[in-house]
Amino acid sequence: MTRSGLPEPIERVDVRITGALARFGAPAVRIALGVVFLWFGVLKFFPNLSPAELLAARTIEALTLGAVKPDVSLPVLAVWESVIGVGLLLGRWLRGILALLAVQMAGTFTPLLLFPGETWTIFPIAPTLEGQYIIKNVVLIAAAMIVGATVRGGRIESEPRPPEVR
Repeated sequence: MTRSGLPEPIERVDVRITGALARFGAPAVRIALGVVFLWFGVLKFFPNLSPAELLAARTIEALTLGAVKPDVSLPVLAVWESVIGVGLLLGRWLRGILALLAVQMAGTFTPLLLFPGETWTIFPIAPTLEGQYIIKNVVLIAAAMIVGATVRGGRIESEPRPPEVR
């Protein structure tokens, strides 16, 4: 038996698998986020393709006290999300891209408060389908945090480092 309690042959396989997951996990998360943002952003360029477009437009209009109408907000949001997606896919300008993502994510949660009748069947425990669509963004935020942890060259390690000798 090994330190992990696994038989030696399984331990060797486990070390290889967890090493590969550590090496490729953060880039995979970055690319997956990029695909999601680019896909959802591009959908907003085409009227009635995005199931979130009407709620997003009404939210932006409410947040700007009516100053930004849907004919302006939807193309801007489409570009915004598409830029986030392209930046994540390319792995470029990540600090700025993640700042755009943070602002966009903050905006996505506001319908839960602005339009509770549309986002909850029972506030705050039973979301509607629209509410569930919004709440799943906590996963995107967590994924963006992983990407953000790598902008200075950080990486995930599959094995803990031994404590430093003082």
